Amino acid sequence: MSISSIEFAGRTVPRLGLGTMALAIEGHPRTETAVGVIHAALDAGIRYIDTAWSYYTPGESEGCEESGERLVAQALRTWDGPRDDVVVATKTGYRRTLENGEYGWQADSRPGTMIRNAKESCVALGVDHLDLLYSHCPDPAVPYEDEMGALRRLLDEGVIAHAGISRASVEQIDVAHAILGDGLAAVQNKFNPAYRDEEDTLRHCEALGIPFVAWSPLGGYLEQVSMTRFVPFRQVAADRGVSYQRVTLAWELAQSPVFIAIPSAQNAMELDDDVQALDLRLTDDEMQRLG
Repeated sequence: MSISSIEFAGRTVPRLGLGTMALAIEGHPRTETAVGVIHAALDAGIRYIDTAWSYYTPGESEGCEESGERLVAQALRTWDGPRDDVVVATKTGYRRTLENGEYGWQADSRPGTMIRNAKESCVALGVDHLDLLYSHCPDPAVPYEDEMGALRRLLDEGVIAHAGISRASVEQIDVAHAILGDGLAAVQNKFNPAYRDEEDTLRHCEALGIPFVAWSPLGGYLEQVSMTRFVPFRQVAADRGVSYQRVTLAWELAQSPVFIAIPSAQNAMELDDDVQALDLRLTDDEMQRLG
């Protein structure tokens, strides 16, 4: 296993995956384009595709839930590569909302809902079990132990092969680890140069030997972030003659051997640039400049 790969959900995969939210929610590209991006990712060697039950656009069409998962399923059906090498992760416990023309998200991590949605995800993805299912977020209306209990039941029933958690604190990682044991395959939290609040959870995952998956590694698809923290990355990128996105991903991968980044891409050019971060090695001086 090289420094660019990691043992993840029962497979050895590169430490760069593809987040598919931007391919499925409002503002998404045409289906043919989205499928082409996933194909390009797989052809480039990416072996971790990340989706969610809630990656859909409310009101876009009848029965639009799981549309992101169905997109991934379509891409895999029409790809001629080694499907068994690919980890497809999805998530349960979040719903989309549309109120007064504004799209949003709402937690719903009731155990019954999580279990039902997991089985719906199996159907949408066209599989008999899920490679990896995350609890998408802590639900303030549901004890965290109950959320983890739902994942434990799904593991025991064989509906999922591995479990993960997202938007989790150190304390919640410990709760999940106690209930799920070796079934806990990943923690997915936000991490990027403008948002380093998860450094404590990254180090905790490192100590436990659990992969840490960074969502919004380049600042996020929908969120406004302060670009001030990206200025040094642009400077290093200019010196190197590469994009600041490539430098950002390389810096993140250098944070820990358990770090995995899942940037979104809406076209093959963005994707190709992201993948090249796996081979970019920053010097000690550059790492110090980036903080």
